[in-house]
Amino acid sequence: MLVKIARAVTGALAVALASPASAGPTLLFDAADGRVLYAEDPDNLWHPASLTKIMTAYVVFDAVKEGKLTLESKIGCSELANSQPPSKVGLPVGAEMTVETALQALIVKSANDVAVMLAEAVAGSQEAFVARMNATAARLGMTRTKFVNANGLPAAEQVTTARDLGKLATAVVRDHPAYAGLWSMVDMRIGKRKLRTHNGLLTNYEGADGLKTGFTCDSGFNVVASATRDGRRLIAVVLGEATGRERTVRAASLLEHGFQTHGWKSLFDAKSIDTLPMAEDAKGPMTMRQAVISFECGTGRRRAVAKKKTKGKAVATQNADKAKKAAAAAKKSPPKAAQKAAATSTKAQ
Repeated sequence: MLVKIARAVTGALAVALASPASAGPTLLFDAADGRVLYAEDPDNLWHPASLTKIMTAYVVFDAVKEGKLTLESKIGCSELANSQPPSKVGLPVGAEMTVETALQALIVKSANDVAVMLAEAVAGSQEAFVARMNATAARLGMTRTKFVNANGLPAAEQVTTARDLGKLATAVVRDHPAYAGLWSMVDMRIGKRKLRTHNGLLTNYEGADGLKTGFTCDSGFNVVASATRDGRRLIAVVLGEATGRERTVRAASLLEHGFQTHGWKSLFDAKSIDTLPMAEDAKGPMTMRQAVISFECGTGRRRAVAKKKTKGKAVATQNADKAKKAAAAAKKSPPKAAQKAAATSTKAQ
């Protein structure tokens, strides 16, 4: 797989940055100083999907730091948490897990139920927790972001931008370095269950060390990806790709571009995330529902496969009918006609 991704990156690198077919906004920057290395529509509003959980984790990290709870604290599964749709851990109402395990499940599994469990444990209710999320977003300068839930499930008013997600990623790396290992986890266990990350970069891109993927039908496939090489950490934000693989390749292409060109780009007076001029023509959120390739959105390849199977079944039925006719003809025909009919039957099969 690593070789396949490397080849894909090599092939895509020359065109990925200027491709007009790119579905959504992108941003590439140096995590140390925020210097922007590449940006495409960074101020367009977008549905964050599970990238929301980066903020959820940040607020929980703050709560632990403030002493409101500890990593060993037990949190319970409420009816609201239990009712959340997948991706989820699926705990029954009343079941408990530690905050540390919950954070792992939040980031690795992208568990929607666990996001609500953490929200309720920190603030008493998801609504109160969302208020903290929005207050934190304002403090971090995320001027075009609004949260209405803690897990990123579809909500028309839940929006952000590539720039704002870049600010959030910078903050979580800077303010809570003790949790760096969570963002780079490939898998985790809950009892006998082994849960694996959705972030393909962690196993297929050299130096990858975070952070989080997201997907809904409206948002498409999103990722905030980071990688470190020779002590330099770059972060890429990719929004609205059509498939998980395209998301991975796009992010890897951006990161590779950054590592290869960072040296000479540093000679220029590049803008940072904070000083990059706000786009005057920034657009509102759009839906990727018809562009994504996903069974969940009704746009997967299942229909094509089913059609192929149906077509194959029809051909098989026609062949069977031909074989029956040939056999019947053989019974009524003289030897030469029977031989010809038998040959026709064999070919049809």
